[in-house]
Amino acid sequence: MTTTLAPAAPTTPAVLTRADRLALLEPLLARRILVLDGAMGTMVQRFLLDVADYRGRGGPAPERFADWHVDLKGNNDLLVITRPDVIGDIHRQYLAAGADILETNTFNSTSVAMADYEMSHLAYELNVAGAHLARSVADEFEREDPERPRYVAGVLGPTNRSASISPDVNDPGFRNVTYRDLVAAYTEAANGLLDGGADILLIETPTATGRARRSPRCSSSRASSSATTCCTG
Repeated sequence: MTTTLAPAAPTTPAVLTRADRLALLEPLLARRILVLDGAMGTMVQRFLLDVADYRGRGGPAPERFADWHVDLKGNNDLLVITRPDVIGDIHRQYLAAGADILETNTFNSTSVAMADYEMSHLAYELNVAGAHLARSVADEFEREDPERPRYVAGVLGPTNRSASISPDVNDPGFRNVTYRDLVAAYTEAANGLLDGGADILLIETPTATGRARRSPRCSSSRASSSATTCCTG
């Protein structure tokens, strides 16, 4: 009697954990240059999105911001919620072109910067969504090529306010944001990025040294044990 065994089901390669990727980071950097992805804003412009797109037309929750009382066109960070297909496609294009590190689409996703759209309360959600989206795309490429880790850099932008200079030339001592405001904003954003799956915290283009100091200070308690922090100028 002959027994025929069913063919084994194909297995899906396991993706690396954050700890795995960070353990490989320094050895990789010792061997070669890792490629960071490119600009996000100019890539978004290629999609020719209109106001309805920013509000969620064609996305997973088209009604959520359909009647938002503030103009949302140009709020690129919101696209991680309203049009993740657009941002995910951009991430894929960069990885397909050879990038090793994806930056999250969260340059303005702090409570301070999102106040312009009266969306400060969405800061944590935006950072979680931005990091999770980038990580999910990076995982797709890691599954196809498990020997090559793909990193996600959680972006902390400089905000649109400064604690170093006054916005009023007639009152040089005035500040429109406080030290505590910035620490709270960066802490919330950094926690969201880490909770969303970022491997690296990228303090991007700080225009004032005070803001650059506050960013790593707020994130150091978690990043020191779970992510790498770096700064761009």
